[in-house]
Amino acid sequence: MTTYCGPAVGMDYLSRWHLQPHRVGDLEEVLADPRIEAVIVAGPPKVRSAQLRRALQSERHVLCVHPLEEKPDPAYEAAMLQSDTGCVLLPLLPEALHPGIRKLAELARLPTSAGEQSFRLLQAERCSMEALREPGHADAASLRGWDVLRRIGGEIAELFTLSKEESCDANQLVLVSGKFQSGTLFQETFLPLQPEASWRLTLIQKSSRADLLFPQDWPGPAQLTYTDASGKDHREYWQAIDPWVAMVDAFEHAVSRVGKKKERPLPGAFQADSLTSGALGWQDEVRALELDDAARRSLRYGRASSLDYQEATEEASFKGTMTLVGCSLIWLSLLLLIFSIWVPWLGWLILPVFGVFLVLQILGWVVPKRKELHAKVADKD
Repeated sequence: MTTYCGPAVGMDYLSRWHLQPHRVGDLEEVLADPRIEAVIVAGPPKVRSAQLRRALQSERHVLCVHPLEEKPDPAYEAAMLQSDTGCVLLPLLPEALHPGIRKLAELARLPTSAGEQSFRLLQAERCSMEALREPGHADAASLRGWDVLRRIGGEIAELFTLSKEESCDANQLVLVSGKFQSGTLFQETFLPLQPEASWRLTLIQKSSRADLLFPQDWPGPAQLTYTDASGKDHREYWQAIDPWVAMVDAFEHAVSRVGKKKERPLPGAFQADSLTSGALGWQDEVRALELDDAARRSLRYGRASSLDYQEATEEASFKGTMTLVGCSLIWLSLLLLIFSIWVPWLGWLILPVFGVFLVLQILGWVVPKRKELHAKVADKD
């Protein structure tokens, strides 16, 4: 059962792909249909986060257009809702699923004879015939390719943004440089409104380099040239691909995994999948919004932004709560000790108070240890 809710231009676009879904006028009508198992959230930017929230509350598997919002907060909320329902939630970020990107990521992770990381610098240059800003976003541009950078180099620790204006104007060249958590550097250049579109990724290694070129931009034809450890030159070529095949495969694989799980995830636990570990997950949407926000902050204040990835799990929340409770009980014990001078029986309450605290500490064993993180952005002078 395929149903469509949206403007008529969307129906015209789907008809070009020989799709003729049943059209309805309201999102609630779609979600009320028990035959609908999965939803693609692709509404205008102003209502997209509200649509996603409603789809998740209806316990449907969801694919969501990127970017969800200008700020990462709605993405955090969506992650919590997804963990409550146990349904699949994935962003539409298919670029990093390209076989050429996967191959470049493999080359980046090849160690040297000394066991060190083989590449030192990742350079990317993207020429686009379009503006950086998605239509509907009034103030902020969304920079493409964060998922690709993270797929190749891992999590980004620090970045610095340069442009002619103090904001990511849709028509201006933007230069982003920074480093990954591994210490390796990267540099990405965005050239909007160019006469031709192209995309080049260069992996600079200690004794060689690997070049991945999309002469017609993604998802057009791609060519990868590199030299292996023995000094032999290699050249691989990919024809233009349907960008959504790999996306659908990733979504169906995630749905099949959920179907095989015997237990639903605990409330408040973020989805573990991420491109840094090889599988697309909602964490990649969270990271992209965090990095967009960090890039805009860097440009606005003229300084680097560091991303401090902190735990956002049940375990971390429990530790913070126990710290607060522990401090409160210490002050309460001091007050009881002081007042026991006049009311002696109050001194006997100190031991039960600490007994309650010890019982709460034992509950920490039931909180699962997960390693998912969220980023706290800080500006560096």
